[in-house]
Amino acid sequence: MNATRASGPSLRDQVRSAVLWRSGTQVFGQLVAWAATFLVIRILTPADYGLYAMTGVVLALLALVNGYGLANALIREREVSPQLIRQLFGLLIVLNLALAALQLAVAPLVADYYRQPLVADMLRVQALLYLTNPFLALGYALLGRAMDFRRQAQVNVASALIGAAAALAGALGGLGVWTLVVAPLAQMGSRALGMALTAGAWVRPSFAFRGAWRLAGFGGAMTLSSLFWFVQTQADVAIAGRAFDAHELGIYSTALFLAQIFVTKLVPPLNEVAFSAFARVQEDRAAFAAGFLKSVRVVALVALPFCLGLAATAESLVAVALGPKWLETAPVVRVLALAMPFATLQVLFAPAVNAAGRPGLVTWTSVLGAVLMPVAFLIGIGWGAVGMAVAWLAAYPLLTALSARWMLPAIGVRGRELLTALAPPLLAAVAMAAIVVLFGRWLPETSEAARLVLLVAAGALAYAGWLAVFARDRLGEALALVRG
Repeated sequence: MNATRASGPSLRDQVRSAVLWRSGTQVFGQLVAWAATFLVIRILTPADYGLYAMTGVVLALLALVNGYGLANALIREREVSPQLIRQLFGLLIVLNLALAALQLAVAPLVADYYRQPLVADMLRVQALLYLTNPFLALGYALLGRAMDFRRQAQVNVASALIGAAAALAGALGGLGVWTLVVAPLAQMGSRALGMALTAGAWVRPSFAFRGAWRLAGFGGAMTLSSLFWFVQTQADVAIAGRAFDAHELGIYSTALFLAQIFVTKLVPPLNEVAFSAFARVQEDRAAFAAGFLKSVRVVALVALPFCLGLAATAESLVAVALGPKWLETAPVVRVLALAMPFATLQVLFAPAVNAAGRPGLVTWTSVLGAVLMPVAFLIGIGWGAVGMAVAWLAAYPLLTALSARWMLPAIGVRGRELLTALAPPLLAAVAMAAIVVLFGRWLPETSEAARLVLLVAAGALAYAGWLAVFARDRLGEALALVRG
């Protein structure tokens, strides 16, 4: 196994290939997964998703220390020996076995907190997920060092198809809420096997960790920031799960799923590529800053119309995608969608700052979020699910502005440069949303499906037309990226 960085294609070619494979196949995989997810949502009930959201808080918390911080530390190492890889595998095994045991121990306590006995049984079965993490994290690290996202992407697509098939089979077979437990197990198990095979991660683990603690140091800093990130992003379900019944929590969590589709499903694959690429050019500050600004321009060009378009078409989208029993989610989706552009920008900072060797900055911004967001949720919960959504919209702009003030100097970017990167797609998206709302009021009575198609078409034309008139250079950059 060659553990050093091999010479070969230029970084530009590697990044292009990585983005095409990682994000392109991610889009395909997510389309399959979303199609299955929306069908399953139509079959299951809001209470099923409320129970699953309760277990999700525990899974998200323990996932912070499942070893991916160690894997990122290995990616950032300049030279890696076979022994260090074996030590990493050993660390991953020990860590994840401990997490599985911990989840089994706390399952009854979590069920008591939410006053839902079934949650304990769900958590016990979900502990099997930790057995997949050592193979996933090691394969991710080895392929990430080589910038080989093609094979990662192939495994991810195959496992997404397996997970989607398991979800549909469970829902149609009457498994109810257990569908949401079985499908991730099928997806993660198949992904772990595929990743181990493609990355050649069948190494003998070493449990003699001398010399490997530098990985734990860097990974620990990233994990610490992730811990506060958990408080920031999961406090809403932890707070609402105690105050709401399973039905209302299901309404809120499903609305959050819809609003966060872009930031949680499409941005993370790009961030994986970005971290590896930034780590390669960390000494070239001009290239580092230029790469960050380009990533902001490209992501904003898609994220802003997606989020504002979602807010403008919330009622029709929910009616068509989820069905009548989920109409309560529409006003929650609308408010949450307006907060998601800030969340998208926020998550773009972390890979650049971490690759620059400043994970402490991510930690401090996560600390701020871990204070600001729970306070907002505690205030908003008195107004139900919509109040929780308003808490996101009230707090996230402030959090993102302060994060930018702290992190941009480490990236080598000025605030004015960031605003210049964001302004054209933001103005175009605002104009698009206004046109869609006005067009929707003008439309005569028709089916919700036809209405949604007309609204999306009007929005796409308005957005493209605005960019063509006022920001033609951005369209040119996007077309050049697609051609490349």
